[in-house]
Amino acid sequence: MLASAINPPTSQEIKKLTMFDVAIMSGLADSLRNTLKEYINIDPYTMADPFGSGDEFNYSMILDKGEPTRVVAMIKDEFNYSVILDKGEPTRVVAMLVSKLEPSPNLPWERVLGDSLVRISVSKAGASELKNALMPKDTNNFYQFRRNGKVSGFIMFAFQICGQNWSA
Repeated sequence: MLASAINPPTSQEIKKLTMFDVAIMSGLADSLRNTLKEYINIDPYTMADPFGSGDEFNYSMILDKGEPTRVVAMIKDEFNYSVILDKGEPTRVVAMLVSKLEPSPNLPWERVLGDSLVRISVSKAGASELKNALMPKDTNNFYQFRRNGKVSGFIMFAFQICGQNWSA
């Protein structure tokens, strides 16, 4: 379930988070990961960030069956970017999710998020900026996740935050 009334935190709001906030985010992220494991398989090793400098689109063509050299349409499939926030304190980012449109994991989000979390859509640029505010490390911040053996997307959890931006 995507919420629209809540906005993702800005870089300035992220910088104001305390170690207490980071600890809460980490605990919520660990709980979220355990719940998600009931529905998806999360790879044990991190992969390159899905924001890469290359083209983020996958292209396919629809051809005329009677005349296969005639292209009827070009399709550009991109990723969906979303963040999972603490509903009580929306500046606390619990996880970032980058899912492929095809096939989209049809998860029971109300059950996964429960009463304490909310999932909101963000643009690729917004997700990248938020990721860089949370995790200044350049790459390998995301775990691949699979549904029915097929990679469906990538996820980054708050317990991975390195803490360079926070003071005690």
